[in-house]
Parts: sequence; C-alpha cells; structure tokens
Amino acid sequence: MYEEFAFVYDEFMQEVPYEAWADYIEKIWETWGCRPELVLDLACGTGNLTRILARRGYEMIAADQSEEMLELARAKAWEDGTDILFLQQDMREFELYGTVGSIICTCDSLNYLLEEDELLRVFRLADNYLDPEGLFIFDVNTEYKFREVLADQVRAETFEDAAYIWENSYDEEQRINEYLVTFFRREGELYRRDEEVHYERAYPAATLTALLEQAGLKVLGVYDAFTLEPPRPDSERICFVAREQKKTK
Repeated sequence: MYEEFAFVYDEFMQEVPYEAWADYIEKIWETWGCRPELVLDLACGTGNLTRILARRGYEMIAADQSEEMLELARAKAWEDGTDILFLQQDMREFELYGTVGSIICTCDSLNYLLEEDELLRVFRLADNYLDPEGLFIFDVNTEYKFREVLADQVRAETFEDAAYIWENSYDEEQRINEYLVTFFRREGELYRRDEEVHYERAYPAATLTALLEQAGLKVLGVYDAFTLEPPRPDSERICFVAREQKKTK
C-alpha cells in the first residue's frame, strides 16, 4: 500500500501519460464495440485517469485500498468539480452496488498481487460485476522489464520541494521485484525523510490468460501497451482485454 509516499506520488510520477492512457482505453472500447456508461477504475491511485475519463463523459467509480491516495483523489475531484464515487476497497475484495460497463486497472496495479490465487479472486470479481459483454482492461509490467530494465538499477530525482531515491532488486526465481523508495519532503526549512518498500511480481501472459479463463472471462486481446499489436519479446508492459460472456439465468 501507498502510505506517506502517496503525498508525493503525483510529483514523482509526472511522466505518466494519463491522457494517452485515456485515449488508449477509448480506442480499445471502440475496437471491441464497447460503449460503457459506468466504469470502475480499480486501484485508481490519486484519481488522475479517473478524472480524465469523467471529464470525457463517463460515469466513474474509483476504488483503491490506500486511504492516503483516495484522500488526494477526492480533493482533486472536489477542486475541479468532477463527480466521482470513491470507494476505499482492496481490489481482492471489492464490492459494487451493481454491474458496470467496463473495469479498468492500469499502471501495473495487478503486479502488486504476489499470488496467483489473489489474481484469480480479482478476475472472478470482475466477471461478477461486469455487464453482459462488458470489458475488463488491465496492464502488467513484464518479466523482461523487471529483469532487463529495472533489476539492480537505482533512480534518483530532485524537485523544488522533494526528492527521491528508487532502488530496484529483482529475484528471478520468485519473479518478484522489490522497490525500496526513499523520499524527502520539505517541511519548513528542513526535509522529512520517509521510506517504503513495495513488491511487484511478474506473471507470464499464458498464466494470466489461464486465470482469466478460469474466472469465466474470455480473452479478446493481449497487446504491447498503447498499441493493438501483439507483445514483443522486449515489451516492457502488456495490456489484456477480456470480455464478460453474456450471463444466462
């Protein structure tokens, strides 16, 4: 979970292309003939993508486990007058009042689930809460990215009132990447130092496909992220599109 890091998350993640994410999601909806009115943004973080989609006319529900992330998301939505239903919920146990036209889960949020049975629980909930033939869209970081791009790398950056050091360590046997994040925030004339450890696990595409099918979802496409092309051996992020099958009584 993001705790203290939530309060500097947006500043440190300025390079995340949220508008491009919204464009890509709309392209997927159009490609597969999905016209959702109500959309769930699962693991919404500070709500940047949620707010963009809300401004584009979609009715949005945003869920996240982190109270701190939701606090910031609510504040931003209130400031710009965006009408969004925010829910503090663990993605492994989320509950809705009814079904939705699409569920999205972006920015490698599902990599944070370290066990296959946790993924299966999320997929089954997605199957349960999707409208007939609704779309479930999510992305994951690939093993290639963890092993070849992030492993044993250190990233550091400074801003006007903050700075961070981001250390990566990848365990190839367990397929788990450890992020050790040390960050500093200005408080008056001094800086406050905090540290958090996060873990992400790499999952083969075949494993994710099998789990989706086990949950009752049909996989429509697996793409190199931000495209509709198949993943490459060096793809760093891949996107899955799965469809809820028409429910029968």
